[in-house]
Amino acid sequence: MTAIKENSTSNANRRASKATCPVSFVMSKIGGHWKPIILFHLLSGPKRYSELKKLIPAVTEKMLIQHLKEMQEDVLVFRKAENVVPPFVTYSLSAEGEQLRPILDEMVKWADARDFKPQ
Repeated sequence: MTAIKENSTSNANRRASKATCPVSFVMSKIGGHWKPIILFHLLSGPKRYSELKKLIPAVTEKMLIQHLKEMQEDVLVFRKAENVVPPFVTYSLSAEGEQLRPILDEMVKWADARDFKPQ
C-alpha cells in the first residue's frame, strides 16, 4: 500500500473539509463500507470478534480488526478483554456510539421504504 504524504494537497484538503463540514467530520468517523455495518450489528448488543465475522462474512479479518481499532480510538466502540484462557474479548457501543442509533435506524427505514429484501 502506498503511503500518503502527511503534507500532501489531498491530505490538506481532507483536513480542511473535516474542519469546516460536519458531514465530512461524521464520515471520517463512520464512513466507508464496513464501519456502518459493524455499528449496525453492535446496536443489538455486545458481540465477540467471531460473532461479528460471522454476521459480516464478506469483510476480511484485516479490515474488521482495523475498523474496530479505529472506532475504539474514536471512542465509538469499547473493547472488553477478560483475563481468561482462551481470551474472551467483546465489543460494544460506547455512549458516543449509542448516539449513532437514530442515524442507523433512519438508514434502515430508508432501505425498507425502497423494498430492501435481505438475500
